[in-house]
Amino acid sequence: MKLIKKVLNLCLILCALVATAQKDVYKEKILVKGKDTLQYRIMYPENFSKTQQYPVVLFLHGAGERGDDNKKQLVHGSKLFADKTNRGAFPAIVIFPQCPKSDYWSKVDVDRSTNPIGLHFKYETGPTTSMKLVIDLMDEFAEKSFVKKEKIYVGGLSMGGMGTFEILYRRPEMFAAAFAICGGGNPESAKVYADKIDLWVFHGADDNVVDPQLSLNMVSAILKYGGKPNFTLYADANHNSWDSAFAEPKLLTWLFSKSKK
Repeated sequence: MKLIKKVLNLCLILCALVATAQKDVYKEKILVKGKDTLQYRIMYPENFSKTQQYPVVLFLHGAGERGDDNKKQLVHGSKLFADKTNRGAFPAIVIFPQCPKSDYWSKVDVDRSTNPIGLHFKYETGPTTSMKLVIDLMDEFAEKSFVKKEKIYVGGLSMGGMGTFEILYRRPEMFAAAFAICGGGNPESAKVYADKIDLWVFHGADDNVVDPQLSLNMVSAILKYGGKPNFTLYADANHNSWDSAFAEPKLLTWLFSKSKK
């Protein structure tokens, strides 16, 4: 019994060390624009050098990770990029901004009285404060000498999937490829980027939070306007289709193979 307790304690210590190491890999940063601030975490490649150039990945988290602790946004997706093998195979700068609880990545009216939730996208009224700050941050990074401007990517899940579709609309000239997980958007906005940006869209067919039809609508619109997106629908997945998406063996290979058209 004592041996079992020792093993369990050792496992807990190891898990804590891994979690700490994970957090330390992504450094805390803050962008300040006037009275507005954007907290974010950033991971640089191992042996980073300003004399070399690297791809940049922007990852937008879901609504459940909103806050002001500059930590929760790392819950989903950060391990994928920080994995030792992936980090060695795909050296890149990876950015995880955090949206405050009072805001949203996408300009959308959300009705949580329905199931799935009701969503009405309003891109025409301009970006949210958080989206505007993310765009400012990416505009700044795109000008840095150590960034491969032809290899800037974006991805996100749920609210972040919605933000992914919207930032493609607002900055179609910036991104080479994108992946959107259990998100949605304004289908007509795809006209701006459909034939310019490679996309991989994921959703769970059993999603009772964000209707999978929203991803289907975006894929249909992208096809309509000349794009050729990948689309993966997980038959048995509910809202959490991101674990399956992150487990796709070709996701990172596909992403980092893309360059701006």
